[in-house]
Amino acid sequence: MLQNIRDNSQGWIAKTIIGIIVALLALTGVDALFTTTGNSQNAAEVNGEKISSADLSQAVEMQRRQLLQQLGRDFDASQLDEKLLRDSALNGLIERTLLLSSAKDSKFSFSQQALDQVILNTPEFLVDGKFSPERFDQVIRQLGYSRMQFRQMLEQEMLIGQLRAGIGNSGFVTDAQVQAFAALEKQTRDFASLTIAADAKAVQLSDDDVKAYYDAQASQFMSPEQVVLEYVELSKDSFFDQVKITDEALQNAYQSEIAALSEQRRAAHILIEVNDKLNDEQAKAKLLEVQKRLEQGEDFAKLAKEFSDDAGSKAEGGDLGFASRGVYDPAFEDALYALDKNAVSAPVRSQFGWHLIKLLDVQAPEIPTLASLKDKLERDLKTREVEQRFVDVSKNLEDAAFEASDLSQPAQELGLKVQTSEPFGRQGGATGITANRQVIQAAFSPEVLEDGSNSGVIELDPNTVAVVRVKEHNKPEQLKLEQVADSIRAQLTKVRASEAAKAKGEAQLAALREGKTPVEQAKAEQTWKVVEAATRSQEGVEPVILQALFRMAKPEAANKPTFTGISLANGDYVLLRLNGVSQPQQALSDEDKAMYARFLGSRAGQQDFAAFRKQLEVGADIERF
Repeated sequence: MLQNIRDNSQGWIAKTIIGIIVALLALTGVDALFTTTGNSQNAAEVNGEKISSADLSQAVEMQRRQLLQQLGRDFDASQLDEKLLRDSALNGLIERTLLLSSAKDSKFSFSQQALDQVILNTPEFLVDGKFSPERFDQVIRQLGYSRMQFRQMLEQEMLIGQLRAGIGNSGFVTDAQVQAFAALEKQTRDFASLTIAADAKAVQLSDDDVKAYYDAQASQFMSPEQVVLEYVELSKDSFFDQVKITDEALQNAYQSEIAALSEQRRAAHILIEVNDKLNDEQAKAKLLEVQKRLEQGEDFAKLAKEFSDDAGSKAEGGDLGFASRGVYDPAFEDALYALDKNAVSAPVRSQFGWHLIKLLDVQAPEIPTLASLKDKLERDLKTREVEQRFVDVSKNLEDAAFEASDLSQPAQELGLKVQTSEPFGRQGGATGITANRQVIQAAFSPEVLEDGSNSGVIELDPNTVAVVRVKEHNKPEQLKLEQVADSIRAQLTKVRASEAAKAKGEAQLAALREGKTPVEQAKAEQTWKVVEAATRSQEGVEPVILQALFRMAKPEAANKPTFTGISLANGDYVLLRLNGVSQPQQALSDEDKAMYARFLGSRAGQQDFAAFRKQLEVGADIERF
């Protein structure tokens, strides 16, 4: 089974790595869940492996950010349950630990050469279609990794991914299951519907009814809690006109820019791995045999396809593509840069095994002129200077706001303007600063709302920060009956009209099931709306009606329809009469059969993996602290 899983998982890696990198990039600045820490306190222990409290804190913060991104700017972050977040994050870390351990125990592997290829071909690390070490370092620094940490993270994630995809892709279904599912999916139903409309005009409400509802639901009729803020904003854009770039700084930047340019070398290799099957001496001996055949005139690419253990490059004749220094193993890199074009190295030992390396091509860097780079360099220099000033002044603003009793003094010291917001509640305002979730959280925090303190510096967007304080706090007050009477009357009318429609409909439903002709139906001269051969996605029929229809039992005979009823969101009540059920007569096409098989197989695979995860958890020794 494991071999089958491995075979099925080979194509998954290339398809998912970009998604993993993109997901990481969306969380710029958040450390990896497995970053080492000196914190000795632990959140859990899984089969003897500890999960630190620092890991858990980082996972909680990551989950919070993901939720806020998914729920959108209008979601009130204060509604997030911290205990639920913590429990969910801890469960995720425990599951990750179990899966990683299982992947290793099952001998899944992802070679270092294949990791090299993944990194070299990841779009986020490319500049003008080529791998850029500078871009690579920039991206992983933003993620909080060193090169070694990033490679370690990637390898662990891919091991878990192999396990997940392998088990998932091993799911299968029989032809009988496909046929049965298709028969249900393509089934059609003949039915009729009768709508009993909720009649608001027929509802009679007295003032006493409204008053009684008001008294019973008094807590619903409160004025909203609102605050009015004073705030100061600091914009990064305001610093650009203040920054001037000298010729000396421009020249230094130009020299740094061209010094960073390096030639790209296109390498190919044949790798014989040192592993459980071949020790170091045996692997070298095998490579020497390959070298002899190469010296006898055999083609390097063909030999790579036949003998190389690097699954990521052997199909391409060992071709690793273009890369500059800093990408490969040091021993491999030293040998590569000692070669002339089309030359092949002597056997080279790296941490992965023994290599023969061929230099296929060299791309010398093109040195641009200062004039061609001037605009870019000035922009980069100015951006860095502005960024630094923005950070410094933001810190000054935070310090000044912390020490001041209001915002007048910080604003005066930094040349800022104190502004006033519109009133808004805990759900926030529609636009501007009142719609920012961090501002809303700060405004209703105990320190700002109750203690009257200035907030800390709040990032409104990457270019703007603000400090806020509460100017006015309007607490909830009981609204008078006359202020809410109209809304109560409308709500009560809708509820009672819906209740009346439902009562009438249920009475008719009972009569229909007993085989009687409802008197109310005859008087109202209502007619059934007939639909024949309705599918599960029938146009013109509300989804809730289709769901109820396809849950109904099949009629016992053509003259014995079955009935049910359902209330709609608008208060109407709909009677459904199922007249007949038709199964598809045509045989499934090969295309449809393949489509259903893929769908059901995928679903079975997901269920298998869920059961596998559950079994890991059941059999594990897990202690939560």
